Amino acid sequence: MNDLKLSDFDYELPNELIAKHPLEKRDFARMLVLDRKTGKVEHKHFYDFVDYLNKDDIVVLNNTKVIPARLFAKKETGAKIEVLLINPLENNLWNAIIRNSKRLKTGDIVKVSDELSILIKEKNEDIDGNIPKHKVELLYEGTNPDEILNKFGSIPLPPYMEREATKQDKEDYNTVYAKISGSVASPTAGLHFTNEILEKLKQKGVKIANITLNVGLGTFLPVKCEDIKKHKMHSEKYTISKETADIINNKKGRVFCIGTTSVRCLESCFQKYGKIVPTTDETDIFIYPPFKFKVTDKLLTNFHLPKSTLLMLVSAFSTKEIMLDVYKKAVEEKYRFFSYGDCMLIL
Repeated sequence: MNDLKLSDFDYELPNELIAKHPLEKRDFARMLVLDRKTGKVEHKHFYDFVDYLNKDDIVVLNNTKVIPARLFAKKETGAKIEVLLINPLENNLWNAIIRNSKRLKTGDIVKVSDELSILIKEKNEDIDGNIPKHKVELLYEGTNPDEILNKFGSIPLPPYMEREATKQDKEDYNTVYAKISGSVASPTAGLHFTNEILEKLKQKGVKIANITLNVGLGTFLPVKCEDIKKHKMHSEKYTISKETADIINNKKGRVFCIGTTSVRCLESCFQKYGKIVPTTDETDIFIYPPFKFKVTDKLLTNFHLPKSTLLMLVSAFSTKEIMLDVYKKAVEEKYRFFSYGDCMLIL
């Protein structure tokens, strides 16, 4: 197990199975149900999810909200600049990735609109050697960055959707329980939930526990080294409340993590403190086989990209062999893949 290679986590995926748009009804997504020990598979829909939970089970939701972090600006010369805000710092400062940034220098200002400009504060280190990360400052009138980004920014859809974001994506690419702004990608397993499903869970006596992990570069940067142990995850900020820590530490039922971000948050906290504690911290945990899960009992997740850290995480939750076999079945059954796609419940 210690000599796992990047190529061990590859699979063939026809382009037409990549979901470019969401379903009209969130909970009508298909749900592949996997017994992670035997490899047995059932084919259901997400609206069947409630049937798999019992009274006192715990559903852990990542309540982060995707910000309209993609900004289109122009230099004084008219040259177009695309800015992707990665994570907020302080006083309107952000880490950002900028396309066409070679001729930009510290002190340059690019204009998004009459109301919003971006000052290049400093050009930082490269991420993985080839993505320049800069520090920028948003310049605008007023005190509310959410308001200005909602007005001029667009949702940073993943490149594989091969389309520009629409206004509708601001709603579709966020969960119905999204609350805390700060992510540049969605915790996509949660996209299948509706308020009706959440209400059914509560009526059944299921406990809802919220965490916040702001999804950033750590989640979606590709692995480039064949020896996966050499891959370095970039850190992401997370917060666990006292209420959530108490719910999990005093659990009577099973912990169902909704999405890999919930898993990374809880397992990282347990690894550091030996239990779940109220905290705001950062995690760069990289989960791949073999990994001993201490908190997560069950996992709801979408289908992930080949060779991705997320595919490695779900492989650790079952086995690499079972997971690749299940992915092959999902392709044969024409499941929809990635962010706006179908889901898998791993029991």
